[in-house]
Amino acid sequence: MSRRFQIIAVALAVGFTLSACGSENAQSGANTSTTATKSATGTKGSSMDMQEAADRADSMLDAVLKEIDPEVQWAHGPTTKGSCDVTRRRTVMTIVSADRRQSFLDQVEKFWRTSDYRIKAKNNDTEFPAVYAVTKDGFGISVSVRAKGQAFFEADSPCVKESKVADSESKPNGPAYKGVYPLPSPNVRSDHWSAGAS
Repeated sequence: MSRRFQIIAVALAVGFTLSACGSENAQSGANTSTTATKSATGTKGSSMDMQEAADRADSMLDAVLKEIDPEVQWAHGPTTKGSCDVTRRRTVMTIVSADRRQSFLDQVEKFWRTSDYRIKAKNNDTEFPAVYAVTKDGFGISVSVRAKGQAFFEADSPCVKESKVADSESKPNGPAYKGVYPLPSPNVRSDHWSAGAS
């Protein structure tokens, strides 16, 4: 009787172990399948690393912010690393009024379309709208309006090689707020973008 109990206990233990391994593989397999088609290739033909991906994300964010007319003041948000990806962020410090919000988003979307980015999704909520786009080489970029009407930009890399990531070399066009997180609410008034804001 005790021998039969030992066999059942061993069988159950092995079964649980295998099912746990299977679920881990399924999860990692799902992650791999979503990123495998989005892997990036560096300029020398080798796989891009996280630093190169962060530099590319910076150039995308620099480009869109330079296109906004009249310009808005921005500061760096935090850079984050995932298991195989990196995200750069920019926070708009200019007050963009509810009356000007759609015009602001339209300028961003138009630039991304002319840059041959694909608009992946849009949130047309009047208070918290957002636009999400993706490049041909698998980078994602978005603009979203959040609390107090503050606009946030994010650029996400596809899956790339692990490496260290240095701080961005892009210089904010206003206070850097180095070491400050979360950043303050928008506090820069613009004759154009802040029109109608209290």
